[in-house]
Amino acid sequence: MTVVATLTDVLRDETSLSDYEIDWLRFLVGDWQIISDLAFADLVLWVPTTAGEWLAVAHVRPTTGRMVFVEDVVGTRTPKTRRPLLNEAMKTRRIVRDQDPGWLDDDGIRQDAIPVVCAGRAVAMVSRCTNPAYLRVPSRLELIYQTTGDALCTMIASGDYPHKEVPTGLRRGSPRVSDGLIRLDIEGHVTYASPNAISALHRLGHNGVVVGESLAEIATSVLRDHAPVDETLALVVTGRAPWRTEIETRAAHVTLRAIPLTQRGTRSGAAILLRDVSELRRRERELMTKDATIREIHHRVKNNLQTVAAVLRLQARRLPEGEARTALDEAVRRVGTIALVHETLSRGFDEMVDFDDIARRAINSFVDVARTDVPVHTRLIGSFGRLRAEDATSLSMIVTELVSNAVEHGLAESGGTLTIEATREADPTPEEEDGEVLTVTVTDDGAGVPEGWSPEGKGLGTQIVSSLVEDLRGRITWERGDPAGTRVQFTARLRPPRD
Repeated sequence: MTVVATLTDVLRDETSLSDYEIDWLRFLVGDWQIISDLAFADLVLWVPTTAGEWLAVAHVRPTTGRMVFVEDVVGTRTPKTRRPLLNEAMKTRRIVRDQDPGWLDDDGIRQDAIPVVCAGRAVAMVSRCTNPAYLRVPSRLELIYQTTGDALCTMIASGDYPHKEVPTGLRRGSPRVSDGLIRLDIEGHVTYASPNAISALHRLGHNGVVVGESLAEIATSVLRDHAPVDETLALVVTGRAPWRTEIETRAAHVTLRAIPLTQRGTRSGAAILLRDVSELRRRERELMTKDATIREIHHRVKNNLQTVAAVLRLQARRLPEGEARTALDEAVRRVGTIALVHETLSRGFDEMVDFDDIARRAINSFVDVARTDVPVHTRLIGSFGRLRAEDATSLSMIVTELVSNAVEHGLAESGGTLTIEATREADPTPEEEDGEVLTVTVTDDGAGVPEGWSPEGKGLGTQIVSSLVEDLRGRITWERGDPAGTRVQFTARLRPPRD
């Protein structure tokens, strides 16, 4: 199996950077797609190696314009002709603009070197790569994009970007540059709003002009008096903190992200990214409603099964000791086992269950109420893991039937130890390569099955076990233990989790 080195691994192996500086570069790479989109440029992160070379460790392409490098440049080392550019930027801690474009596949490439400053020290370089052949007179939107990108690049060179206080959560629905951009001045007034940003504000319910207005007043005007308000909203809409927030009205749901802009450490304004996530939130609510409905169904099925078990238990108590009462008692146990699976599903958020918990509860419950006057000890070795609901139901029936047979027949007279061992491994058959094979062994040190014993034509429990194992596309074997007792082993091909 090939192990792919992470950015952190490469930086630790190839450079002498400290852990804090490595974390700083990780934060930059995690948030530099915005700069690439604003600058309409490929960005390449170069680090000085211990061998005295420049190594490319990360690369991002713009989603707003034409890319420069079709091939990924990560892992390459800069040519000698380009080293002076990086060395000069590293030494001066200033952005150095390339006056002599290089060439790649007959296309010119202009590379500007941007020093990455961390705690007052230049630790790496970012190359901003553009193709001069595709330069044209930019529109006002493109000009605002580029000036905002330039401002962020300047902040990288001064050590003011990335913002490490940005919350790590709320990534789902996070706005992108093309979703909508607003520029604010230092007072929080809108100096520019892209068409998508204006549309998002209009969908929130603001029908007036946007440019020249206070974004905080616009946000306040569309909020309902009784609606809950995110406590970070005021700081985001004024551009004072690099956080995310959301505005929800009856008409729309918009997420906002603020990027404070600074010059020489002094705040000069902010860029606000907006995205209309109304449809995304609607689908999330639908999924939450469906999940709650499914859990409620499992809860009601569990209640109904417990009611059936209670009715059967009452009926069994009215019967004298004999086969009929025994059959009803076994039916109560089987119904209770299925109810246990549905109870577990009603507490979860998906159609997967932790079967170790089900197995432990079912085994202990059965052994505690078993009709035996001798001590029976149980051991659970290994792990069943998480299973899909349909597999869990069949498996719970199989395990409880085997435990029942061991306690009521093998260990009924002398007692002893009952061991359940579970192992999972990848399915070796090509047609089932996405699933796993579960192997379960149930062993007791009791009387054991007679020589030549066969499950064919035996009791209802044995027939149920054989049928369910077949449904799980597995096999089962019964044999005498060594030196005594019974050993039952079966396999089951598990269904892979749903995406």
